[in-house]
Amino acid sequence: MNKSIRTRTLTGTALALAVSTVLTACGGKDSSADAAEAGGAASAEPATAVKDPLVATFDGGLYILDGKSLALTETIELSGFNRVNPAGDADHVIVSTDSGFRVLDATGQALTGVEYKGAKPGHVVRHGGRTVLFTDGTGEVNVFDPADLGKDKKPEGRTYTSAEAHHGVAIELANGELLSTLGTEEKRTGALVLDGNDKEIARNEKCPGVHGEAAARNEAVAVGCEDGVLIYQDGKFTKVDAPDDYGRIGNQAGSDASPILLGDYKTDPEAELERPTRVSLIDTEKKKVSLVELGTSYSFRSLARGPQGEALVLGTDGAIHVIDQDSGKVEKKIPAVGTWQEPLDWQQTRPALFVRGGTAYVSEPSEKALHAIDLETGRKITSVTLPKSTNELSGVVAGD
Repeated sequence: MNKSIRTRTLTGTALALAVSTVLTACGGKDSSADAAEAGGAASAEPATAVKDPLVATFDGGLYILDGKSLALTETIELSGFNRVNPAGDADHVIVSTDSGFRVLDATGQALTGVEYKGAKPGHVVRHGGRTVLFTDGTGEVNVFDPADLGKDKKPEGRTYTSAEAHHGVAIELANGELLSTLGTEEKRTGALVLDGNDKEIARNEKCPGVHGEAAARNEAVAVGCEDGVLIYQDGKFTKVDAPDDYGRIGNQAGSDASPILLGDYKTDPEAELERPTRVSLIDTEKKKVSLVELGTSYSFRSLARGPQGEALVLGTDGAIHVIDQDSGKVEKKIPAVGTWQEPLDWQQTRPALFVRGGTAYVSEPSEKALHAIDLETGRKITSVTLPKSTNELSGVVAGD
């Protein structure tokens, strides 16, 4: 065991919570020279598996934590600005790095040898048992079954390359149709749909600034526009206008339990950084966008959905605002962190919300803290103090 690494990575509350786990967890870094060359620290020692892990990024690496106790079980050094998303199974997390998408075995606490190389790795989408990666720098889309993820071999899957590289997103539906955005580096315009043989079957270019996606009940898929949303369902697109001429919905959160999507909402096209206080509820059945005033601002890492389809927003007032997706009413506010303000640079740290089952995990970078909160009772289950402030927060999530 590398005791010097353990001393640096376990401090404060984390040491008290994690000491028994750490004594049995050896190594956990990349186990191959190839992995080390790709940017992660290497170790020949095997790691002890951790149950339902969470993964948080910090400047210079990744923290892996036990999903129940929040014990810090492993630190992986990884340079650059890294992002994390669930891979779609019970073991893996996708890490967006400087060189492309890398696959992290979060339960095994080590980066695998699986990598989808490409400049500017972007959105990771899980839907219907398929995971889709969109690489902005190349326009390449990779689709695979997360159940096929292994240690050193890419799963067999579908590949599609956009006509031009752009900051995009794609999602595969249960019938094999692939929805992918349209655009260039300078301008994004809409989306197209391909059948299982990659033949184009639908297209809509009335979605300026297209960004983000979410799926609702009955496979209604929406992508955000600068003037509303574009919904694809049952083989056709429907444009739903925002209440304002410029009403940008760039980030969305969906739930199979609800036909209504949660989105952000911005109205100032000239703002260096708009700090909105309203969110959008997108009814995919009625094809209507309605707005909810929160009385506090939020950021793109603030949106999530609860186990019953509740719309959840982490506000800068420090509370999780629980919105009934049918009535549009804020049912309750759950205290989570101290007050905060969204920084100008989107890569700078700010509190992040990640929900798994009935538990909300909320990071508090100003305190180097991470909290687990029971959504039903509003009770804080446990908290941990980490060596460094974290930025992105995710974990393993199976069955999406």
